[in-house]
Amino acid sequence: MRVNVISDVHGNARDLAKAGDGADALICLGDLVLFLDYADHSRGIFPDLFGAGNADRIVALRTARRFDEARRFGRELWAESGLDPRTAIEQGVRRQYAELFAAFPTPTYATYGNVDIPDLWPEYARPGTTVLDGDRVELGGRVFGFVGGGLRTPMSTPYEISDEEYAAKVEALGEVDVLCSHIPPDVPELTYDTVARRFERGSTALLDAIRRTKPRYSLFGHVHQPLARRMRVGATECVNVGHFAATGRPWAMEW
Repeated sequence: MRVNVISDVHGNARDLAKAGDGADALICLGDLVLFLDYADHSRGIFPDLFGAGNADRIVALRTARRFDEARRFGRELWAESGLDPRTAIEQGVRRQYAELFAAFPTPTYATYGNVDIPDLWPEYARPGTTVLDGDRVELGGRVFGFVGGGLRTPMSTPYEISDEEYAAKVEALGEVDVLCSHIPPDVPELTYDTVARRFERGSTALLDAIRRTKPRYSLFGHVHQPLARRMRVGATECVNVGHFAATGRPWAMEW
């Protein structure tokens, strides 16, 4: 049995179409949407609406952790544009979802990332794509549990939830062989991004579940350039499956 695992697709439909090659199934751990590419500021919904120059400025403010200024700048741009933010963003997300969901191989098992919009997924998930969040599925005799979304941050991305709601989803899974999530467990080496030079939010609920239930693997993404891509927490191998938007390569699990 071979399962390919990806995360942080961020608009990379070309490589997504090949992500299941050689595998019995594909697992996607979310962040399909590309709102703003921090490596190429001309790509994404934001520069499509406001141009690469304004994208340069908002990236600089966010990188400097000047989040209040970034939000004020964003509000000014929306006010000047005369566009309704919700409508304009949803239109951009829909265009991307139409292309990305069409690229998923069969079978695909997917959960949401923090930049995804879960309410739209039922419109685009085709037969052969199973969406899981706080749910389990058995593949090749192993039980996989899925927890989607992220925790609340100053970035205020679309699918951030409270620590309590997130912990309830983790608890609902019970004991699994493979714990799949978008964000990592709250371990400094796994949450620190060496390029952004900041800690992303990890989950203490995931870490507690790993210590308590001892799954074979904890698989996740979210941190694009982590200090450690894999490490053991007790009996569990914790693996950041990679920034698929940049690499175009899945992480493979075989047994």
